[in-house]
Amino acid sequence: MDQYIKELAGILVSLALVADGLLHIYWATGRLWPARDKLSLAQAVLNINKTRSFRPAVLVPLACLLFCGALIVLARVHYLGMFEQLIPSSLLQLGTLAVTIGLLLRGLAGIVWALRLAASRSEMFYKLNLIVYTPLCLVLFVAAAAAASF
Repeated sequence: MDQYIKELAGILVSLALVADGLLHIYWATGRLWPARDKLSLAQAVLNINKTRSFRPAVLVPLACLLFCGALIVLARVHYLGMFEQLIPSSLLQLGTLAVTIGLLLRGLAGIVWALRLAASRSEMFYKLNLIVYTPLCLVLFVAAAAAASF
């Protein structure tokens, strides 16, 4: 695989992780977009009827984890200059593989959820999972795997 393609794949994964992290920070401030209340947000994103998952104590560490994943992938594809030289290559590879596995697991979980929730097609989570979350995770999995092979 061409080095340029691998670099683009790493940038794509990093951008998606940063965007997701920023969305989690946004929710941590108490904003609810794209939902109208915390309950509908919890139902659309997590398919649960509890709003406790949208507290800053949960969202901020998750956002930090997403940002760290983005930095690791960028360092793996040599886009962080001197910063990447401070981290051993084996750790960058391990971190990129962790991101790759996480994306694969989320994609596979999305497929299972789609099959299990097929009877409840009216639920927002089902639609978002089938149309957005799962396909995006599977595409990002392929991109992360390409970046990991750098």
